[in-house]
Amino acid sequence: MAERETYEVFAVKYAHKADRMASQNLIFHDLHDAPMPLDYFVWVIRNENRTYVVDTGFGEREAQERGVPLVRTPAEGLALLDIDAAEVTDVIVTHLHYDHAGGQQHFPKATFHLQDAEMAYATGRCMCFEPIRKPFDVEHVTDMVRAVYDQRVTFHEGDVEIAPGVWLHKIGGHSAGLMCVRVWTKRGWVVLASDCTHFYKNIRERTPFIICFNLGEMMNGYNTMELLADSPDHIVPGHDPLVMQWYPAPSPELEGAVVRLDVAPNVT
Repeated sequence: MAERETYEVFAVKYAHKADRMASQNLIFHDLHDAPMPLDYFVWVIRNENRTYVVDTGFGEREAQERGVPLVRTPAEGLALLDIDAAEVTDVIVTHLHYDHAGGQQHFPKATFHLQDAEMAYATGRCMCFEPIRKPFDVEHVTDMVRAVYDQRVTFHEGDVEIAPGVWLHKIGGHSAGLMCVRVWTKRGWVVLASDCTHFYKNIRERTPFIICFNLGEMMNGYNTMELLADSPDHIVPGHDPLVMQWYPAPSPELEGAVVRLDVAPNVT
């Protein structure tokens, strides 16, 4: 077995939706509705041996259609860390919703890591129903199908270590083949939750997100991630603006754009 490696981990913010309300985010919410905005991220896992990008975000078309303004494209965000998307060789796609699987064209050399269950879900009979397919974009799904035919997709079934110290864990819940990413860092095991928990509130108060394929899997996923991470503060939600507040930027120039997740958060 290869010796475990240690990684730096970054969240790169590429979009923000300011006008979202709690009633639009939570299955069970307080009767007194309140603003609950979303940040949108892609993530970077890297060391001297390898670089993984987690998710591919979306572009201007999707921003206009979905009413989610771009701050920068994901490729522009990666460039802030001196990463050329066109040269990236491995991209983990946590699931195929529009805000996680767009922009595949910016990664022409990449192999995409995807769960079997997610591709089956996104191309199967559930997509006959508009409320279920709404978070998906048919162009992104067909892009991934083309990548399969180009031999650029590595499928996974369940939990797997794809590199020493980088694990994929199938969670489901929000989407049928949704997975989180567990990474060994200098502060221990960090879990990039992606949409396994959109907000800290989801997991810490067991208040589930409103878009849900399987509620039981979503709730059990909170338990699983707590077992995988070294502490609750080692779990990083997929859309919570608190991530940008609690974690430090790698440099003053990247303030508000990129934060480091392999260091402890400044939780207030």
